[in-house]
Parts: sequence; structure tokens; C-alpha cells
Amino acid sequence: MRSLHTYLFVLLCWLMSASCADHKEDPYHIDRKGISQEVLENYLKRSVTMAEFLTVDPYCVDASYPAKEDDIRLIENIGAKFIGRAIYRWGKEDVLNETGFLQNAERLVKAVHENDKDVVFEAAVFECITTKVNTIKIPEWTFKALDLPVEDRNFRYDSMLNSKGVFVNHWGAGSSVPDITRSETQLWMMFLAGTYIGIGCEAIHFGQIDLIGMADNNYTQWSAFLDKLRQYAGDHARRNWILLDAHTPHGGMVVNGKSLLDFNAFPLRVKEVPEKPMEGVLEKGYLDAFFGRSKGCITPSGWSTDALPYLVELDNFGVSEKPGVADTTSHYTWGYDEITWFYLQPEAYKKEWLWYAQRWINANDKTGYLEMPVSRLITRGQGLPVVKNRANTPSPAVPDGLNIEETIKEIWQKESR
Repeated sequence: MRSLHTYLFVLLCWLMSASCADHKEDPYHIDRKGISQEVLENYLKRSVTMAEFLTVDPYCVDASYPAKEDDIRLIENIGAKFIGRAIYRWGKEDVLNETGFLQNAERLVKAVHENDKDVVFEAAVFECITTKVNTIKIPEWTFKALDLPVEDRNFRYDSMLNSKGVFVNHWGAGSSVPDITRSETQLWMMFLAGTYIGIGCEAIHFGQIDLIGMADNNYTQWSAFLDKLRQYAGDHARRNWILLDAHTPHGGMVVNGKSLLDFNAFPLRVKEVPEKPMEGVLEKGYLDAFFGRSKGCITPSGWSTDALPYLVELDNFGVSEKPGVADTTSHYTWGYDEITWFYLQPEAYKKEWLWYAQRWINANDKTGYLEMPVSRLITRGQGLPVVKNRANTPSPAVPDGLNIEETIKEIWQKESR
């Protein structure tokens, strides 16, 4: 009998050891306990901006985005693991009433996961609401997720606004920044986040959290809301965990030594080289560039770090009144937002610059990771139509591809750390 007990004990220990070893050997393991630093960094190393990849025409907010099948191919070809800003609304919230919007997004998630089950899709919940939120009925689960009494009603735009008028009509008449201290705002953001979790997204980007937190001293309301969101994700997310990030201009979203976010994010802040027309470089301390500023903390997954890992991206925010003119006192790069500046470069310089940016970040702040520009809104101004930057290798499906797909793939293969 003793030998049988000994055998069973040894077998149990072996199984437990094998299970732990599997997790250690799985470079993309996520579960309800969270994500390790190594796994998080593995995702950030293979991150891309693919704004609205999960949104099919005619539902896109920014610009037409056809040929999604070629992007499915691209994701597999380059080995992308984190698909940033894959679905969101900036106004036009009434589309959420149309079944095709979410059904097509879920279809695309499944198509990518057939090739690679580890790919994480990031949705965005931005700092913008319009009066069209009034068209959407609040699901029962949304009230319950926030421990609020269930009501039979639609969302109320006016109840999401700051009571003192801060950032009301900030984006134009009937288009404002929602205030996180209002329970209606929390209902709205829980609804969006939970809806995106429901189609398979495992990350949420919250945009400019300090705008939404305009009246939230010490992130009190943000803390309470994100805690409820993590509880919801624990029961409903694909792997029972949700990765949260936002633009953090002050170095992080840290309360009592603990980060509310899994990682930080910020624009690159490309600095012009005035003596070299249209060229740009990266520099610590330039304007509010994030390099070297990510705060130390205890992460939501429980591990400690001297500086929370972060992504930097080529941001979009429009064109200045002086396109093509250098001004190192503004966030524009040669008068354009960062992604439009990049888009306007010759193909050879685009490729050269991606190599430069990857190597510069590796050398100057190993906490940071470059989110590669695969798709994002381009605003050239001067009456020109807005379009999407497409990194794809040109083909009949994507004739306007920028031909940087293979460059991204090569950078990741040769410059990994």
C-alpha cells in the first residue's frame, strides 16, 4: 500500500511540475492570475497599430478600410501578437445598434485565431461621446457589473458630462469628453469594454485618461471603475484577464505604489531636424516624450518593476496650419501629425526610420517598445481625402500598400531583445 501511495504522490508531483513547466515555456500565457513580465514584454515586442482592423466598411469611423483578408495574411506573415486599436468608436455610437458591426468583428477575431490563438486584440474606449449614445439601450449586465440597480432605459448623454461644463462640446457641438466621476460615464465605458470583451478582445486602451478624469482627484473613481472592469473580465474575458493601458502623460496611473494599468502608452513625439527637410529623430526630454519617464510600481498581476513597460506609437491628431514647416515647440512633426509625417516619406526613408526608431529605443530605454504602424488615419490637409496608412506589401488587394510589411518582420527577427 505504501508503494502505491508513494507512486501516486510522485505522479502528482510530476503532473504539477509539468503543468508549471508548460506555463513557463509558453511565451504567451495569460490566465485569471494575470500576465508575467516576460509574457507582457513578448506581446509588446510584437505589437502593431491596426486601427479599426476589426471594423468593416461601412462602419469605419476614420476612413474606408477594405481588404481585411490581406491583413489577416499580414498578421500571420510578420508574426504580430498584439493588435492595437483594433476596434473603437469616435462618435457615430449608434452603429452599436447594428448587428453587422459586432458580428463582422467577431468573425475577423476568429479568422486570425485560426492561424494563431495567442494574438491579443486591443479595443479602445476613447475620451469622446456624442448625443448618439442616447440611441443605445443599456443592457442589464452593465448595471450588474457596476452593482447598480437595473433600469429599463437608454444611455443619457447629458448625464455623462462634467457638471461644471469642463470639456463639454470639447470636440464640437454635441461631442464632449465624458467625466469618469459620473456614474453614467462608468456605465457607458463598462458597456463598451464588456461588449468588446464579448467579441474576443483581451485589451482595452483608454486614450487620454486625464481628460476623462478631469474631476477625479488621485484616480479615486478610475480605481473603483477599473476594479469592477477587472472583476467582469475575470468571468467573461477569453483568458479571464484584461490588459489595460492608456496615454499616461505623468508617467503612469499609480495609486499607493500600485499601477491601475498593465502597461503605459504614449505618442513617440518625433522631433524635426530643421536643417534636413522632413527628417525627424527621437530625443529624451523633447516636449513631453515618454522615454525614461515610466513610473515604478506593483503591477495588477502582482510583480514589481522599477519602470512599467510601455508602448510608443506614431500618433494621429490632424494637420497644422503650416504643413511642411518645422516647429520644435509643437507636437506636430513638420506640420503634420506623426503618422501622416511618416506616411509622406519616401519608401526607403520609411524603412530606414523604422530601423532607427527600434534601435534608438532599445539603446535609450529598454522599458519601451515600438508599436509598428500597420494601419492608422492619415490627414494630409489642403482638401485632400483622409485615408488609412497600410503597411502591406502592394498587391491587387492593397494597391496602396506602403511596402514596409517585410521590413517590420525583419526588424522583429533581428532586433529582438
